[in-house]
Amino acid sequence: MYIELAEKRYYSIGEVATAFNVNASLLRFWEKEFEVLKPKKNAKGNRKFTPEDIQNLKLIYHLVKERGFTLEGAKIHLKEERKESLSNFQIITKLEVIKQQLINIKNQL
Repeated sequence: MYIELAEKRYYSIGEVATAFNVNASLLRFWEKEFEVLKPKKNAKGNRKFTPEDIQNLKLIYHLVKERGFTLEGAKIHLKEERKESLSNFQIITKLEVIKQQLINIKNQL
């Protein structure tokens, strides 16, 4: 699962890899495979991921790692139903946060 990152303009590949609990090489691979991922690169060639890149990564991670899509299936899904998928993913994420808050409240009673 994904660990929430602090609010910043740019994130290093190491920060992103740690947040998603994946190797940096997987992120570089996904960057080549998914055209929605376009991290900026500095003069040294280091990748800097924007908050938009993080949102796209969350969706890709959800499709590939949590729902079991193949890379080809995830690409097709993103192209055909990107807005709907992102909307559904955001709703699911918010509901999971609410669920966890309710569990915490229940445990405090």
